[in-house]
Amino acid sequence: MVNHSHDDRMAGLSVGQGSADDPAYTIEQALSNLQQTEDPSARYYAAWWIGRFRVDEPTAIEALLKALEDESDRSPGGGYPLRRNAAKALGKLGEVSVVPALIDALNCSDYYVRESAAQSLEMLEDERAIPGLIQLLEGGVEVAKQVEGKPHLKEPYEAILEALGTLQAKNAISLIEPFVEHFVPKVQFAAARALYQLTENPMYGERLVKGLQEKTLQVRRSALMDLGAIGYLEAVDAIAKTLAENSLKLIALKGILEHHLTKRSLTQELDNDLVHLMNLMDSLL
Repeated sequence: MVNHSHDDRMAGLSVGQGSADDPAYTIEQALSNLQQTEDPSARYYAAWWIGRFRVDEPTAIEALLKALEDESDRSPGGGYPLRRNAAKALGKLGEVSVVPALIDALNCSDYYVRESAAQSLEMLEDERAIPGLIQLLEGGVEVAKQVEGKPHLKEPYEAILEALGTLQAKNAISLIEPFVEHFVPKVQFAAARALYQLTENPMYGERLVKGLQEKTLQVRRSALMDLGAIGYLEAVDAIAKTLAENSLKLIALKGILEHHLTKRSLTQELDNDLVHLMNLMDSLL
């Protein structure tokens, strides 16, 4: 059993493993470390490294799938650190053949494995994940409470709701709607984000704009990222005025710009709204 911190970059650095910036740490070494079973720390770090550097070789995917079922690496609280990193990595490799395994991981007893699996399923954008994600909303907002003695809710609702929005799970709209009133602001935002993606109703975009006025910086940051993710053009002025880091405001504005540019042909001229957006970005640089 190995204790792991939440900082993937620092965890699992045993002798000979190297670091993220160590040129001596190669794909071959990462694969070897992931495939062996004697050193859990080496496997944990290798799983992160393979995802970080997008090593999409069949051997790597096979080893990650095996790590996703690992029983040996357990945290003191009963979690599965290696499975978490394997689930995260699998979403970054763009291989949809791993979707069934990630769907199975939604049933893991470890909250963070479920969260990582939901996030990866969103990245892979495969509709097969929708039923499994919907199942995690069972009981609705009434059961979406804090787990006693834990720093998290019953399920990773943010990740679930965001994935359902990205996957265009229109059959989940009625299940998502109550979460706009959840007691955790970030869950409210995730629900509003998903519902805007599913309905294009501006009231959900405006709910996120309202979130830019929250007292807590972390919450305002969350609203910024959600607005960027949905490409809500009407939010650009509010984003520019938000009490948050310019770097994050630029990321949100860039997300909105890219969202609208992908819908335009190369021959179309930029309209006034997009020109205004780009000017706001320049002013934040």
